[in-house]
Amino acid sequence: MAAQTLGVTFQYSHTIGRGEFSGPGFRNPVAVARGNDGTMYVVNRSYEYRPDGKRITICTVDEEYIGEFARGVVTAGVTEENEDDGSLIWPTSVAIDKDSNVYVADEWLNRISMFTKDGDWIGKWGTKGEGDGQLGGPSGMAFDADNNLLIVDSQNNRVQKFTKDGQFISKWGLEGSGDGELSLPWGIATDKDGSVYIADWRNDRVQKFTADGRFLMKIGTSGKGEGQLDRPTSVDIDQDGLIYVADWGNDRLQIFGADGNLVDVLTGDATISKWGKDKLDANDEMWKERASAQGIEREKDFWGAIGVEVDDEGRIFVVESARNRIQVYRKQTPMFFGGRL
Repeated sequence: MAAQTLGVTFQYSHTIGRGEFSGPGFRNPVAVARGNDGTMYVVNRSYEYRPDGKRITICTVDEEYIGEFARGVVTAGVTEENEDDGSLIWPTSVAIDKDSNVYVADEWLNRISMFTKDGDWIGKWGTKGEGDGQLGGPSGMAFDADNNLLIVDSQNNRVQKFTKDGQFISKWGLEGSGDGELSLPWGIATDKDGSVYIADWRNDRVQKFTADGRFLMKIGTSGKGEGQLDRPTSVDIDQDGLIYVADWGNDRLQIFGADGNLVDVLTGDATISKWGKDKLDANDEMWKERASAQGIEREKDFWGAIGVEVDDEGRIFVVESARNRIQVYRKQTPMFFGGRL
């Protein structure tokens, strides 16, 4: 289904994923980043009792499975976690630098792990605390034009800027609900002008700041109506300035103009993915079970829409944690030919 507002349409393309603890598929995915070569890196958070599902999956937009890395640690209770280099406990986000290196944030370990584009571990940095350069539940990450890493320091209600090697540069943000204040912020993105957008989770809004943290505008109020937000978790901005917000509590993606006015709302159009079809084709009984399942028509809808990523080709990737998949849309902009009407 294509939704149309102000001449722009958002056309559903296809779905990527299926529920798996390893191999082709995802387990409670929470974020995705697009590599410089178009490769996709998907963060799988999995369950606390299934650390084998915690990993970064590498695939393509056409569902070619490439591999996985950064496996979750085996725990025996919360006091005996293994903190080996490159391991994950509660991964939250992923970001790619200009050299195609992959950065993964972990809110339990309060650290950033670095990998090559192929998944080889490079290093780590980060310690728990409230001081400059320390972290309290790092969540969203984004690189700026200078290849510095912006990190949403969620429990400290601030944004910190680091070099890509983890050297502290600056910070901004205060706890609260006023303009420019934050309450358990989560997602982050930058636009082509260097402005910073924060998914201000507990305040049910998205805020826009200058690169040095000066408040510019806010989008959204608490609620379920169109244009309202309920615990937004992710935000991204396309080349035309449209703002995409993963409205997690409302199971939808909302799209706003650069002025903050609502443009469109997407609620999901999923079809069976290629990976999903492969699994079903291998077991006829599963096809039969689907045919008799009640409520199967709701399978197309977003459930746990927790992440959003847009690319320069006008594709929108919506990460659904509860359905172990990513729905892909394409933005269609009208083209006009000839002289003035």
